[in-house]
Amino acid sequence: MEKRVAIVGAGISGLLACKYVLQIGFNPIVFEADDGIGGVWRHTIETTKLQNPKETFQFSDFPWDSSLKEDCPSSQQLLDYLNSYAQHFSIIPNIRFNSKVIDIDYVVGGSNEEMKSWELWSGNSSPFGSKGTWHITVEDTKKLSTEVYKAEFVILCIGKYSGFPNIPEFPPGKGSEVFTGKVMHSMDYSALDNEVAAELIRNKRVAVVGSEKSALDIATECANANGVTHPCTIIQRTAHWILQDFNIGGINLGHLYLNRFAELLVHKPGESFLLSLVATLLSPLRWGISKYVETYLKLKFPLKKYGLVPNHSFLQDISSCQTAVLPEFFFEKVKEGSILIKKSQSFSFCKQGLIVNEEPKPLETDLVIFATGYKGDQKLRSIFKSSIFQNYINGSGDSTVPLY
Repeated sequence: MEKRVAIVGAGISGLLACKYVLQIGFNPIVFEADDGIGGVWRHTIETTKLQNPKETFQFSDFPWDSSLKEDCPSSQQLLDYLNSYAQHFSIIPNIRFNSKVIDIDYVVGGSNEEMKSWELWSGNSSPFGSKGTWHITVEDTKKLSTEVYKAEFVILCIGKYSGFPNIPEFPPGKGSEVFTGKVMHSMDYSALDNEVAAELIRNKRVAVVGSEKSALDIATECANANGVTHPCTIIQRTAHWILQDFNIGGINLGHLYLNRFAELLVHKPGESFLLSLVATLLSPLRWGISKYVETYLKLKFPLKKYGLVPNHSFLQDISSCQTAVLPEFFFEKVKEGSILIKKSQSFSFCKQGLIVNEEPKPLETDLVIFATGYKGDQKLRSIFKSSIFQNYINGSGDSTVPLY
């Protein structure tokens, strides 16, 4: 039986998967739709930086170059690091660039009973024990031709923060079709060349819809370009906890949350009685740490003044990866008036711009950018040709934890 391995995506996970598959003696093929490695890090706005200190965001067997002094490297510095990693471990020859996977199908003779009886492979049985073959339809994005590749094992490294933007839906007559300006998603804005993006926002009245990292970065970039003459307005529904860095009153945030002991503080689905008991007994500590961080952030930033105090705990945000590190001089921009913040549970479009909170006067706007996230489940579901696998992604009502 052949043991062909295919990997979809050459971002961080794809590079890591390829490196380990090579180490155990296989010769994988990696399909990458772009013309280079890096995944979402190839498409960021100019000012985007790593949120983590670089020491907490590196391969265990390939540290950052000692000459790099920045604690939080830029997106270009991260791409350079990833390229060095790929060159060092001879990963590049296994990557087929400009190769977009259109769909994946599992082909087996007879019925589909084998697929219906599968559970997710957990690494404790043979990865090549099935009778069928994966058929991977790949489009050459340069020649616009397609080819079908076969493999016995497929590793998906496609991520969830790209490909399928989450665009709000509006009633008829209240959507972007009535707006005379331009509307786009942060995914499309981030994909622009830096010069093109700068020209797009220059001297424009920009509204950014969202409250997390992309929204904050884009708003700051617009404020840097236009100042108080054309302030950028952030329209947010839910405030999230924001950080300046990982130093919380002299304590590294990693010592509070990003370690194995901190995992004991949180209840998890399917946990044993002992782990449940430990998490329960440590609940006062869990509550105290969260309150300490929240108090520190409320004292450090003018969150109350601008209506940015979240209605939920810091623990909830960091557990769901919804905290964000502020761009440089964010609150200085808010204070001077080049960034305006509007809280809104609903808004709609009109000819001149946006109607926020049903206010009689519209927010006059030239450009609206949705920083409203992605549909990761739809992206993963769409790559499978078989409805059986699509249903696996949907999950069932009694699932302990949904895939998305």
